[in-house]
Amino acid sequence: MGRLDLTCIGELAALGEAGFAQGWHERNGGNASYRLRADEAQAVEAACPADAPWQPLGVQAPGLGGQLFLVTAAGCYFQDLAAAPERSLGIVELDAAGAAYRQRWGFAGGGRPTSEFAGHMLIHEARVAATGGAARAIYHGHPASVVALSKLVPLEPRAVTRVLWQAMTESIMVVPEGVGAVGCLVPGSLDLARASAEQMRAFAAVLWASHGLLVSGDGLLDAFGRMHALVKAADIYMRARAANGGSDSFPNAVPDEALRAIADSLGLAPNEAFLGSSVR
Repeated sequence: MGRLDLTCIGELAALGEAGFAQGWHERNGGNASYRLRADEAQAVEAACPADAPWQPLGVQAPGLGGQLFLVTAAGCYFQDLAAAPERSLGIVELDAAGAAYRQRWGFAGGGRPTSEFAGHMLIHEARVAATGGAARAIYHGHPASVVALSKLVPLEPRAVTRVLWQAMTESIMVVPEGVGAVGCLVPGSLDLARASAEQMRAFAAVLWASHGLLVSGDGLLDAFGRMHALVKAADIYMRARAANGGSDSFPNAVPDEALRAIADSLGLAPNEAFLGSSVR
């Protein structure tokens, strides 16, 4: 394994440590991946030999053929990312068909990519298509407030979105298109991966019922920030509902006219299908 000094490695390690401190990553919960830029990929090509065997990905993601990804290791603890990034993280290369991968750096001690790696590739492919290649990062965690929210709100994008938009004014700023939702599916399964990829064609964030939150971003900081904002909105909703005797009928939820005004002030186009009568 060659010596590698990439900003994205330290950035993901620091964000993982911060996510653990937020309570999003119990034990080995959560995972993240980042699609390297051309200059970062060139640094890997120069420093790290391409002698590892190809491994089947389990899915096909031809839209990502030949690209390199920084990804968390299976079973890693996010609180350990900063202490041992070469063990808890790795960089892998996809083959030209996007059907196999090989290790280029990291995973010291015989590690391998997260069990949800194939799903990440399907989701990356969906986000690349949806954003014209701008989206590069995926971050997944298990925030308690989001999991609790999934017990109370209908598991469909409009209902989830309106709860988060109406919880605090910043929510529509980070997800003007809304938030997707997927029912309770087996973690790490291709069913969950495919359902998430389909949602990610329209949304940069998807709620996983009784599981957590999946977010995408143009970079790692962008993805982490989107997660942070939505988790805070979910927490505000849960606290307000508890203080309101369990009712979701709030006297002062953010009204639709304010949501439109916020979006207009920032030049954002809110999802008009998600504006209208409030969720009950």
